[in-house]
Order: sequence, then structure tokens, then C-alpha cells
Amino acid sequence: MKAIEVDSYGDSDELSVVDVPTPEPGAGEVRIEIKAAGINFADIMQRRGHYPDGPEAPYVPGMEAAGTVDAVGEGVDDLSVGDRVVGMLDTGGYAEYVTAPAAMLFPVPEAMSFDEAAGFPVQFLTAHASLFEWGGLETDESVLIQAAAGGVGTAAVQLASNHGAEVFGTASTQEKLDLAAELGCDHPINYTETDFREVVEAETDGEGVDLVLESVGDDVFDRSLDAMSHFGRMVTYGVASGVPAEVSNQRLLFENKTVKGFHLGQATMHDPDRVMKAVPELTEGFASGDLEVILGESFALEDAAEAHQYIEDRKSSGKIVLNP
Repeated sequence: MKAIEVDSYGDSDELSVVDVPTPEPGAGEVRIEIKAAGINFADIMQRRGHYPDGPEAPYVPGMEAAGTVDAVGEGVDDLSVGDRVVGMLDTGGYAEYVTAPAAMLFPVPEAMSFDEAAGFPVQFLTAHASLFEWGGLETDESVLIQAAAGGVGTAAVQLASNHGAEVFGTASTQEKLDLAAELGCDHPINYTETDFREVVEAETDGEGVDLVLESVGDDVFDRSLDAMSHFGRMVTYGVASGVPAEVSNQRLLFENKTVKGFHLGQATMHDPDRVMKAVPELTEGFASGDLEVILGESFALEDAAEAHQYIEDRKSSGKIVLNP
């Protein structure tokens, strides 16, 4: 089968097309014929070699994929060949086939495309957990969502808006700001032109927001702390800048602010029920039309390097997928 391999850590040109054996499902696993593979910024961080405990090169990247069950391993009773599924993976999604534990797969409704399905697990579970389970967002509160037009950002804007919260969101172009606004962002902010702290201060009468979803690190993390209210909370779930942030415990102490970290893979490994309990609510939201996966560009599998560069050049909005 064809797959994409990270030959060694580095730039997007380290992604190459290779021929590898088609995997066989083990006990408790199924093999998926992949129709769409989601690209996450974590894939890019892994490729750069900046991801803690990430895979060692060479490896096949990709942590979420949607497709049809192609073969069933021993002990799998609730899935059959031909079933439409989507799931989270450790690696291996940038390929024509992948094996995955049956317990980590979700059914794909007939009305949902495989591209949409590939944008569901990582984005919406991260957004939901960060907003509610870790962030504790209440209906009458305000939230600042960094990168509001990205994969997690578009999910978080919808979820927060549907919950009744006042939503602030940052993005880099008018097109992305318009998208965020359409999804329910009350205060879209172009961070290339305006300091988001000034907008938050003006719109909250100097109080600051109750919650921040932060995924950039570096000085964005520090300025996000500035934008938080007294007793405000932050959930940080990424380091898109490549520069980890540091925070003074003295500042948290005297400003009564809380910072929590969220990593979907680690959370799922250590307490899967805490994360996965959101799946029925999310599935119902998709079925009712209250939620939608916002798709960006799609790329052929062999164009994975181009897709990575497209994201790194900050051209993307919504979910970027690969189609084998």
C-alpha cells in the first residue's frame, strides 16, 4: 500500500511517498480502508521533532482517519467489514490502510462525509474538553479562543456560542474572521492589526474574560493571561509557535488565575471516560445541524508535504484532510 513517511525530522520536504506492507489487524483491532485522514498541527510538531515523546523517524504520521472496515481481528464482535468508522490513532493515518483498536472507533453517520468525519475526533473532543470538562465554562461567562478559524477553534466557537457564552476569537485574515463570526464569535479580532487585550478590555469594561483557550505559546500565552479576569481560567492545549511559554507562580497567586493543560492523547490514555463521555452530545449536535465540521482544503495523499506547508504558511481555515 502507499503511505507517507517522515524520513527524518525537519521541514515539510521530509514527507515522502513510500510503499509499505498492508497491515494485518491483531486481536481487538480492525483494519480500515482510509477515505480521509485528518491533519493536525501536532503532526507538524512531530515532524519537526518538537513533540514530547513523539514517534521516532522514520514513521508514518497521522492521528485520525475515517473510512470503512476492511478486515476484523479476533475478539471484535461489534464491527463488521463495510462499517463506516472514524477514530484516533497513535500514528499511521497518512496511508491507504491502517489498523486501530476497535474500542477507539466511532460510527460515521451516512449523512456525514468521510472528510467531515476525519475532522471530528481530535478537533471536537479537544474543544469540548477544554471548554467544559477542564475549563468549566458557564452559560453567562466569556471566553477568548485563540486561532478561532482553525480546526479546534471553529469547533470551540460553535460549542461556546451554542452554550450561550460571549465569544472572543482571534484570526489573521478577514476571511478567517468572517468564518468565526458566522459560527457564533461575537468579537472577531485580527491579531495582526489589533492587540486582542485592548478589545477584551473595552468589551468587558476592564474585567477580562472568564476563560481562555490557548494553543500558541510564546508571548500569546502571556498576553492571554493579561486578558483574563480576576479568578479567570486558561486551558492551554498546544504550542503552535514552537516556543513553550512559562508562567510565574507568583503572578497566578496574586491575580488568582488558573492555568490548566490539556492533551487529548494523554487524557484519553489515563481517563478515557472523562473525554469520551462527550461523544453522544457531539453526535447529537451533528445530527441536529447545531454543529458542523468546517472543512478547509483537501489534498491527495501524495501531496501531504504541500498540505503541511499550506498549514505552516497560515493559509488554512477549518480542517485540512488528505484523501488516499
